Amino acid sequence: PSPDLLTKWLEVAAFQPTDRDHAAKGTRPHEPWVDGPQHEAIRRRYIEERYRLMPYLYTTAEEMSRTGLPIMRPLFLEFPNATTDGHPIDLDAGSEFLVGPDLLVAPSPSPEEVAPYEVHLPPGHWYDYWTGQRLDRRTQTASRDLEQRDDPNKAQRDAAQPNKPILVTPELANLPVYVREGTILPIAPLTQSTEEKPNGPLTLRVYPGDNCHGTIYQDDGKTYDFRNGQFFRQSFTCSLAANNTLTLHIAASEGTFTPWWKDLRIEAYGWTPTSKQLITPTGTLQLKPSSNAWTATLPEPTQATDLTLK
Repeated sequence: PSPDLLTKWLEVAAFQPTDRDHAAKGTRPHEPWVDGPQHEAIRRRYIEERYRLMPYLYTTAEEMSRTGLPIMRPLFLEFPNATTDGHPIDLDAGSEFLVGPDLLVAPSPSPEEVAPYEVHLPPGHWYDYWTGQRLDRRTQTASRDLEQRDDPNKAQRDAAQPNKPILVTPELANLPVYVREGTILPIAPLTQSTEEKPNGPLTLRVYPGDNCHGTIYQDDGKTYDFRNGQFFRQSFTCSLAANNTLTLHIAASEGTFTPWWKDLRIEAYGWTPTSKQLITPTGTLQLKPSSNAWTATLPEPTQATDLTLK
């Protein structure tokens, strides 16, 4: 592939179940650093983002081992009723896929093209994964010629959908990724290898919405000791009250495995506090603004706990 195409492949690969790059005899080198500092920096960013996502990816892999639900999913699996006439939304969004239940990746259907393309998001509110900004679907519109397509039936069908398509202009360094509302996403500090123990808090990115929940699963990653209870599983839920109070419930953990983190960093997106406080059973912390989120860090609770953000 050309340098640009290899970069786009490596961006998408970061959100695949397995992230590997292969070459063959007689082809040019494929290492991330071979095409100069610009390409190397972009590729590094996405490879490192995969390491930050490892808690979510590992949790999703464990879910697959128990239930058979794949890590990489078609949209209709999570959103079977996404369209008004019952057709699978994937027919409109041929290049899009889900990573687990909560992340939607929308690469260009023709990665070497520079023309804008449409992203079709299922019903509900979505957040930009990179910025944390909540998409305002009232202002998102399709391309200007949406109603002027050669296929009038498709134009009429698209116009009836609850979420209108988003027009995206491809950029070399940008891969559109979205988070569905109601997600609590576990994120790790950056490491350079899965052999390296993360240093810092576990981050919970909270995106308030209907059925707000999340889970994290950990074990030693090497043995079958999890069969004897040597694992860690913890669930989270959140709710937003009419008075704008956000409550985060941290359930008691399951299993006997001790995870790597000792602290939790809470990041709440799409929500603005009134008093900028996080109230715990042992005291009150100050919420601080950070990139479209309000954040606070506290010790990992040793038992089921309710946190109140207000």
